[in-house]
Amino acid sequence: MLSYVLRRLLLVIPTLLGIVAVNFFIVQLAPGGPVDVVIAQLKGTATDPSARFTGGGSDTAGPQNRPNEGQASGDSSRYRGARGIDPAIIKEIERTFGFDKPLGERFWLMLKRYATLDFGRSYFRDKPVVDLVLEKLPVSISLGLWTTLLVYLISIPLGVRKAVRDGSRFDVWTSGAVIVGDAIPAFLFAVLLVVLFAGGSFFKWFPLRGLTSEGFDQLSALGKALDYAWHMALPIAAMVIGGFASLTLLTKNSFLDEINKQYVVTARAKGLAERRVLYGHIFRNAMLLVIAGFPQALISILFTGSLLIEIIFSLDGIGLLGWEATLNRDYPVMFGTLFVFTLIGLVLKIVSDLIYMAVDPRIDFEARR
Repeated sequence: MLSYVLRRLLLVIPTLLGIVAVNFFIVQLAPGGPVDVVIAQLKGTATDPSARFTGGGSDTAGPQNRPNEGQASGDSSRYRGARGIDPAIIKEIERTFGFDKPLGERFWLMLKRYATLDFGRSYFRDKPVVDLVLEKLPVSISLGLWTTLLVYLISIPLGVRKAVRDGSRFDVWTSGAVIVGDAIPAFLFAVLLVVLFAGGSFFKWFPLRGLTSEGFDQLSALGKALDYAWHMALPIAAMVIGGFASLTLLTKNSFLDEINKQYVVTARAKGLAERRVLYGHIFRNAMLLVIAGFPQALISILFTGSLLIEIIFSLDGIGLLGWEATLNRDYPVMFGTLFVFTLIGLVLKIVSDLIYMAVDPRIDFEARR
């Protein structure tokens, strides 16, 4: 067991390096970049006026550096929209971002910083990437953790019930609900909930933005818990409705597969109660895939599934941070969050394997060759 875990941990290093390298070179070679964003700001054509270049202590982004008619033009520049901007200003912007260095050298310097967990500063927020991630993490953790727990608490009992009553009316009408939940994306449910319950067209029972209300710090412990639940009710409901279907069907199919096996027939022939057969014998084997997939489901919901939900409900979390960093070509935030979340995903994959072995002792990854 220990040697297997050590081997997997050692494999994390080249895997993480490969993922970061591929994404780095693809993003760096793609059209557009932070220099283009600053050029757009200089010319007043930036698509996101909230993004303002603040790095490097340079004043090149200020209005005093807008080109005059007598300045040399940037017509020969490789950047889009550089026409009419003094080439010296372009070179200063490149130097500030580090784009005056070759691509390979930039990659090597980034790896050296990452080895010491230094992910740099955001180009457009003037904050360390680590501070930004820690600032946004509570929102994403709230969405991901509660959604995952509720999905499992709903899907497992429902899937077991559907398997035991396979073909019954209960199975038929719940299958209809599952199909609807699987067919409609979570963000559409979010829009529907906003329209119905957050002041859209009918009721205004729930807030539309934020994780807590103003004056949250002055509330009692119970008041804080109720206020937190009040704000999280609609976002979590939208994600649960859109995410429980596949796990319910997986649970049902796993139980149906186990129910017809010989050991179940033998247990029933010995006179064991149906409840003991179901939860004492079938449950552990049927839940192998479902329970072992918990870490992977958590990371999926935590960092990918909540993006549109955060946008719709104005929740300033990791998903929204990554989306804005991509739009603004904020490379330190993009690559820093990619590094952290890839590392978390690889570690959770190892945790999933350990859960497999804990749930079913017959599985021995150590014995594999």
